[in-house]
Amino acid sequence: MATTRLPIGQPRFDASVMVELAARLTPRDYDILSYLHQHRVLTTHQIQRLFFTLPQPTRRRLGILHRFHVVTRYRPWTPYGGSAPHHWILGRNGAELLALRDGITVKELGYHPDLAMAVSVSPKANHQIGVNDFFVDLHHLARRPDTTAQVKEWWSERRCAKLWGDLARPDAYGHWIENGREIDFFLEHDTGSESLSRVTAKLHGYANLAEATSITTPVLFWLPSQTREANLRKLLVTAEVPVATAVRTCLADGPAGPVWLPADADGPRLRLAELAAAWPHLSHPPKTTLTPDQ
Repeated sequence: MATTRLPIGQPRFDASVMVELAARLTPRDYDILSYLHQHRVLTTHQIQRLFFTLPQPTRRRLGILHRFHVVTRYRPWTPYGGSAPHHWILGRNGAELLALRDGITVKELGYHPDLAMAVSVSPKANHQIGVNDFFVDLHHLARRPDTTAQVKEWWSERRCAKLWGDLARPDAYGHWIENGREIDFFLEHDTGSESLSRVTAKLHGYANLAEATSITTPVLFWLPSQTREANLRKLLVTAEVPVATAVRTCLADGPAGPVWLPADADGPRLRLAELAAAWPHLSHPPKTTLTPDQ
Protein backbone atom coordinates (compact mmCIF):
# COMPACT_ATOMS: atom_id res chain seq x y z
CA MET A 1 0.00 0.00 0.00
CA ALA A 2 1.32 3.44 -0.93
CA THR A 3 2.46 5.70 1.87
CA THR A 4 1.04 9.20 2.13
CA ARG A 5 3.63 11.69 0.99
CA LEU A 6 4.24 14.27 3.67
CA PRO A 7 4.20 17.91 2.58
CA ILE A 8 7.40 19.78 1.87
CA GLY A 9 5.87 22.67 -0.08
CA GLN A 10 3.22 25.17 0.97
CA PRO A 11 1.13 23.49 3.71
CA ARG A 12 -2.49 22.63 3.04
CA PHE A 13 -4.65 20.75 5.50
CA ASP A 14 -5.10 17.10 4.62
CA ALA A 15 -6.47 14.75 7.28
CA SER A 16 -4.49 11.73 6.05
CA VAL A 17 -1.28 13.73 6.03
CA MET A 18 -1.95 14.95 9.56
CA VAL A 19 -2.50 11.38 10.76
CA GLU A 20 0.81 10.21 9.32
CA LEU A 21 2.63 13.29 10.49
CA ALA A 22 1.24 12.88 14.01
CA ALA A 23 2.58 9.33 14.06
CA ARG A 24 6.08 10.65 13.44
CA LEU A 25 6.06 13.17 16.27
CA THR A 26 7.56 12.28 19.63
CA PRO A 27 6.31 13.47 23.03
CA ARG A 28 9.25 15.88 23.07
CA ASP A 29 8.14 17.29 19.72
CA TYR A 30 4.70 17.99 21.16
CA ASP A 31 6.31 19.67 24.16
CA ILE A 32 8.26 21.94 21.80
CA LEU A 33 5.07 22.82 19.92
CA SER A 34 3.21 23.55 23.15
CA TYR A 35 5.98 25.84 24.38
CA LEU A 36 6.06 27.70 21.06
CA HIS A 37 2.31 28.15 21.21
CA GLN A 38 2.33 29.39 24.79
CA HIS A 39 5.47 31.54 24.65
CA ARG A 40 5.37 32.72 21.02
CA VAL A 41 9.04 32.40 20.06
CA LEU A 42 12.13 30.49 21.18
CA THR A 43 15.67 30.55 19.83
CA THR A 44 17.55 27.42 18.85
CA HIS A 45 19.70 27.76 21.96
CA GLN A 46 16.66 28.11 24.21
CA ILE A 47 15.08 24.98 22.74
CA GLN A 48 18.34 23.11 23.24
CA ARG A 49 18.49 24.12 26.91
CA LEU A 50 14.86 23.15 27.43
CA PHE A 51 14.70 19.82 25.61
CA PHE A 52 18.08 18.64 24.32
CA THR A 53 21.71 18.45 25.39
CA LEU A 54 23.85 19.10 22.32
CA PRO A 55 23.44 21.60 19.46
CA GLN A 56 23.60 19.15 16.58
CA PRO A 57 20.60 16.96 17.56
CA THR A 58 18.65 20.15 18.32
CA ARG A 59 19.26 21.63 14.88
CA ARG A 60 18.62 18.31 13.18
CA ARG A 61 15.24 17.77 14.83
CA LEU A 62 14.14 21.38 14.31
CA GLY A 63 15.14 21.05 10.66
CA ILE A 64 12.85 18.04 10.27
CA LEU A 65 9.95 19.81 11.98
CA HIS A 66 10.54 22.87 9.80
CA ARG A 67 10.55 20.83 6.61
CA PHE A 68 7.02 19.67 7.31
CA HIS A 69 5.76 23.11 8.44
CA VAL A 70 5.30 21.95 12.01
CA VAL A 71 7.43 24.93 13.02
CA THR A 72 8.56 27.99 11.13
CA ARG A 73 11.50 30.29 11.70
CA TYR A 74 13.07 33.65 11.10
CA ARG A 75 16.47 35.19 11.72
CA PRO A 76 16.47 38.80 12.96
CA TRP A 77 18.61 41.39 11.26
CA THR A 78 21.65 42.40 13.30
CA PRO A 79 22.92 45.98 12.87
CA TYR A 80 26.56 45.30 13.80
CA GLY A 81 27.38 42.36 11.60
CA GLY A 82 27.31 38.68 12.38
CA SER A 83 24.13 36.64 12.40
CA ALA A 84 21.40 36.10 14.94
CA PRO A 85 20.27 32.59 15.84
CA HIS A 86 17.16 31.15 14.28
CA HIS A 87 14.00 32.14 16.12
CA TRP A 88 11.30 29.46 16.03
CA ILE A 89 7.52 29.92 15.90
CA LEU A 90 4.67 27.42 15.82
CA GLY A 91 3.86 26.50 12.22
CA ARG A 92 0.47 25.88 10.65
CA ASN A 93 0.79 22.10 10.69
CA GLY A 94 2.05 22.25 14.26
CA ALA A 95 -1.08 24.12 15.28
CA GLU A 96 -3.24 21.54 13.50
CA LEU A 97 -1.48 18.74 15.36
CA LEU A 98 -1.87 20.42 18.76
CA ALA A 99 -5.56 20.99 18.06
CA LEU A 100 -6.08 17.39 16.94
CA ARG A 101 -4.30 16.10 20.01
CA ASP A 102 -6.54 18.17 22.29
CA GLY A 103 -9.76 17.47 20.38
CA ILE A 104 -10.37 21.13 19.49
CA THR A 105 -10.22 23.32 16.41
CA VAL A 106 -7.29 25.52 15.46
CA LYS A 107 -9.52 28.51 16.13
CA GLU A 108 -10.25 27.22 19.63
CA LEU A 109 -6.52 26.72 20.08
CA GLY A 110 -6.14 30.45 19.46
CA TYR A 111 -3.72 30.12 16.55
CA HIS A 112 -3.59 32.24 13.41
CA PRO A 113 -0.51 32.07 11.17
CA ASP A 114 -0.35 35.82 10.56
CA LEU A 115 -0.57 36.60 14.27
CA ALA A 116 2.02 33.94 15.05
CA MET A 117 4.46 35.48 12.57
CA ALA A 118 3.80 39.01 13.85
CA VAL A 119 6.40 38.51 16.56
CA SER A 120 9.09 38.46 13.87
CA VAL A 121 8.53 42.17 13.16
CA SER A 122 7.35 43.21 16.60
CA PRO A 123 9.44 45.75 18.56
CA LYS A 124 8.64 43.60 21.61
CA ALA A 125 10.33 40.49 20.19
CA ASN A 126 13.60 41.03 22.08
CA HIS A 127 11.62 41.61 25.28
CA GLN A 128 9.80 38.31 24.75
CA ILE A 129 13.10 36.51 24.18
CA GLY A 130 14.41 38.04 27.41
CA VAL A 131 11.39 36.85 29.40
CA ASN A 132 11.77 33.39 27.92
CA ASP A 133 15.49 33.39 28.72
CA PHE A 134 14.65 33.85 32.39
CA PHE A 135 12.50 30.71 32.52
CA VAL A 136 14.72 28.72 30.17
CA ASP A 137 17.59 29.31 32.61
CA LEU A 138 15.42 27.98 35.45
CA HIS A 139 14.42 24.93 33.40
CA HIS A 140 18.04 24.27 32.44
CA LEU A 141 19.10 24.32 36.09
CA ALA A 142 16.22 22.00 37.01
CA ARG A 143 17.41 19.49 34.41
CA ARG A 144 20.78 19.08 36.10
CA PRO A 145 21.16 15.70 37.82
CA ASP A 146 22.59 17.30 40.96
CA THR A 147 19.51 19.40 41.77
CA THR A 148 16.01 18.80 43.08
CA ALA A 149 14.66 21.95 41.47
CA GLN A 150 11.49 22.28 39.40
CA VAL A 151 9.71 24.93 37.36
CA LYS A 152 6.23 24.03 38.54
CA GLU A 153 4.54 26.82 36.57
CA TRP A 154 5.48 29.15 33.72
CA TRP A 155 2.54 31.19 32.48
CA SER A 156 2.92 33.51 29.54
CA GLU A 157 2.02 37.19 29.39
CA ARG A 158 -1.00 36.27 27.26
CA ARG A 159 -2.30 33.78 29.80
CA CYS A 160 -1.73 36.24 32.65
CA ALA A 161 -3.64 38.93 30.73
CA LYS A 162 -6.62 36.61 30.35
CA LEU A 163 -6.71 36.08 34.08
CA TRP A 164 -5.74 39.44 35.54
CA GLY A 165 -5.42 41.91 32.66
CA ASP A 166 -7.99 44.32 34.03
CA LEU A 167 -5.76 44.83 37.10
CA ALA A 168 -2.18 43.80 36.33
CA ARG A 169 -0.24 42.59 33.31
CA PRO A 170 2.93 40.77 34.37
CA ASP A 171 5.40 39.60 31.77
CA ALA A 172 5.01 36.11 33.22
CA TYR A 173 3.97 34.19 36.30
CA GLY A 174 6.20 31.49 37.73
CA HIS A 175 6.32 28.93 40.52
CA TRP A 176 9.80 27.71 41.42
CA ILE A 177 10.81 24.88 43.77
CA GLU A 178 14.35 24.16 44.96
CA ASN A 179 15.58 22.05 47.88
CA GLY A 180 12.16 21.91 49.50
CA ARG A 181 11.56 25.65 49.25
CA GLU A 182 9.16 27.20 46.81
CA ILE A 183 7.90 30.57 45.70
CA ASP A 184 5.36 31.89 43.23
CA PHE A 185 6.03 35.25 41.63
CA PHE A 186 5.18 37.73 38.92
CA LEU A 187 8.07 38.68 36.64
CA GLU A 188 8.75 42.17 35.34
CA HIS A 189 11.53 41.88 32.77
CA ASP A 190 12.93 45.39 32.54
CA THR A 191 14.89 46.46 29.45
CA GLY A 192 15.49 50.05 30.53
CA SER A 193 13.17 51.47 27.87
CA GLU A 194 10.55 52.80 30.31
CA SER A 195 10.90 55.57 32.86
CA LEU A 196 11.31 54.32 36.41
CA SER A 197 8.18 56.18 37.48
CA ARG A 198 6.21 54.22 34.91
CA VAL A 199 7.81 50.98 36.10
CA THR A 200 6.89 51.60 39.74
CA ALA A 201 3.37 52.69 38.77
CA LYS A 202 2.71 49.07 37.78
CA LEU A 203 2.82 48.10 41.44
CA HIS A 204 -0.54 49.77 42.05
CA GLY A 205 -2.13 47.21 39.75
CA TYR A 206 -0.47 44.36 41.62
CA ALA A 207 -1.71 45.78 44.92
CA ASN A 208 -5.25 45.98 43.50
CA LEU A 209 -4.93 42.38 42.29
CA ALA A 210 -3.82 41.23 45.74
CA GLU A 211 -6.80 42.98 47.30
CA ALA A 212 -9.25 41.56 44.75
CA THR A 213 -8.02 37.96 45.07
CA SER A 214 -6.88 37.95 48.71
CA ILE A 215 -3.64 36.45 47.39
CA THR A 216 -0.38 38.37 47.70
CA THR A 217 2.20 37.43 45.08
CA PRO A 218 5.72 38.93 45.01
CA VAL A 219 6.81 40.99 42.03
CA LEU A 220 10.35 40.39 40.81
CA PHE A 221 12.16 43.02 38.74
CA TRP A 222 14.84 41.53 36.48
CA LEU A 223 17.02 44.49 35.50
CA PRO A 224 19.70 45.21 32.89
CA SER A 225 22.27 47.02 35.06
CA GLN A 226 23.33 47.78 38.62
CA THR A 227 22.69 51.49 38.06
CA ARG A 228 19.14 50.82 36.91
CA GLU A 229 18.57 48.60 39.94
CA ALA A 230 19.98 51.15 42.40
CA ASN A 231 17.80 53.93 40.99
CA LEU A 232 14.69 51.74 40.99
CA ARG A 233 15.21 50.63 44.58
CA LYS A 234 15.08 54.26 45.73
CA LEU A 235 11.47 54.33 44.49
CA LEU A 236 10.40 51.03 46.07
CA VAL A 237 10.46 52.06 49.72
CA THR A 238 6.67 52.43 49.77
CA ALA A 239 5.81 49.38 47.65
CA GLU A 240 2.40 47.96 48.55
CA VAL A 241 3.32 44.36 47.63
CA PRO A 242 6.46 42.29 48.24
CA VAL A 243 9.13 43.25 45.71
CA ALA A 244 12.65 42.03 45.00
CA THR A 245 15.20 43.14 42.43
CA ALA A 246 18.13 41.52 40.65
CA VAL A 247 20.48 42.33 37.80
CA ARG A 248 20.71 39.92 34.91
CA THR A 249 23.72 37.70 35.39
CA CYS A 250 25.87 35.16 33.60
CA LEU A 251 26.50 33.19 36.79
CA ALA A 252 25.92 29.46 36.55
CA ASP A 253 22.59 29.42 38.42
CA GLY A 254 21.23 32.52 36.67
CA PRO A 255 17.98 33.84 38.16
CA ALA A 256 17.80 30.89 40.55
CA GLY A 257 21.00 31.95 42.26
CA PRO A 258 21.83 34.36 45.11
CA VAL A 259 21.05 37.52 43.14
CA TRP A 260 17.75 38.70 44.68
CA LEU A 261 17.42 41.57 47.13
CA PRO A 262 14.02 42.33 48.70
CA ALA A 263 13.07 45.99 48.49
CA ASP A 264 12.95 46.32 52.26
CA ALA A 265 16.37 44.72 52.88
CA ASP A 266 19.99 45.75 52.45
CA GLY A 267 21.41 42.26 52.08
CA PRO A 268 22.60 39.63 51.77
CA ARG A 269 21.20 38.65 48.40
CA LEU A 270 19.09 35.51 48.35
CA ARG A 271 18.47 32.62 46.03
CA LEU A 272 15.14 32.73 44.24
CA ALA A 273 13.67 29.93 46.38
CA GLU A 274 14.86 31.65 49.55
CA LEU A 275 12.76 34.73 48.90
CA ALA A 276 9.67 33.06 50.37
CA ALA A 277 11.38 33.11 53.77
CA ALA A 278 11.80 36.87 53.42
CA TRP A 279 8.01 37.23 53.29
CA PRO A 280 6.63 34.55 55.66
CA HIS A 281 3.14 36.09 55.57
CA LEU A 282 2.60 35.21 51.90
CA SER A 283 -0.48 33.19 51.01
CA HIS A 284 -0.81 30.31 48.56
CA PRO A 285 -0.23 30.61 44.81
CA PRO A 286 -3.10 31.90 42.63
CA LYS A 287 -5.66 29.32 41.55
CA THR A 288 -7.18 29.09 38.08
CA THR A 289 -9.46 26.85 36.07
CA LEU A 290 -7.61 27.61 32.83
CA THR A 291 -5.76 24.74 31.25
CA PRO A 292 -2.02 25.12 30.52
CA ASP A 293 -2.62 25.53 26.78
CA GLN A 294 -4.77 28.57 27.34
